[in-house]
Amino acid sequence: MLLVISPAKTLDYQSKVKIGTHTIPEYLDDAQLLINRARGFSVLDIAELMQVSINIAELNFERFHSWSLPFTVQNARQAVLAFKGDVYTGLDVDSFTSADFKYAQAHLRILSGLYGLLRPLDLMQPYRMEMGRKIETERGHNLYQFWREKITDGLNKQLQRLKSRYLINLASQEYFKSIESRRLIAEIITPEFREWKGGQYRMIGVYAKQARGRLSRFIIRNRLTEPEAMQGFDADGYRFNDKLSSDAKLVFTRRQ
Repeated sequence: MLLVISPAKTLDYQSKVKIGTHTIPEYLDDAQLLINRARGFSVLDIAELMQVSINIAELNFERFHSWSLPFTVQNARQAVLAFKGDVYTGLDVDSFTSADFKYAQAHLRILSGLYGLLRPLDLMQPYRMEMGRKIETERGHNLYQFWREKITDGLNKQLQRLKSRYLINLASQEYFKSIESRRLIAEIITPEFREWKGGQYRMIGVYAKQARGRLSRFIIRNRLTEPEAMQGFDADGYRFNDKLSSDAKLVFTRRQ
């Protein structure tokens, strides 16, 4: 199985790196094109485009202008160690063994507005560029048009390497739209996580993000190869709900 997850806005470039192994992102030339475009934005442009405060806009203005090749362990960090949002809290890579990292490197991909497709150990420099933003390039009017073909082709290549016919969608809707689903040589299976609230099961964003990370960890730690094996996931009180699930959607529910 091949898993896809979203990146995070929160980044960590201060803590000690606990693994020395690293790789280089495949689409750095494309990322450089986007950086060149972003360097034409003023601080106010960035604040408006990203809908962020001036302080955050200034930080990202500096990031765009300090971004440089080549990537090294001195100026970049492995992606799975740099992202620190809710998904990555659930993923808990601090508990990974070297064998876990090796498996994740082959079976996990991070969708990115700047880097397109990242392996866990790909080095990356800090950035903020959400996939849903309308950044004009020669490839189109937004990042979906810029990345869709390359991301889809990249996933298909890895599915062929793994000899797998399953793509497990643990990304947000914003990021999964960067994939041209009709061209994928795989069955797409989307896990969902719902909480009992107000007399029915509802999806609550922060809990769903954490659970996506925990399920990713469950798949990696147990080296799962078939979607049916995900039904054994039971972290944080979640249980597989057969009544709400289908072949393309695995629903996990809990009552807190």
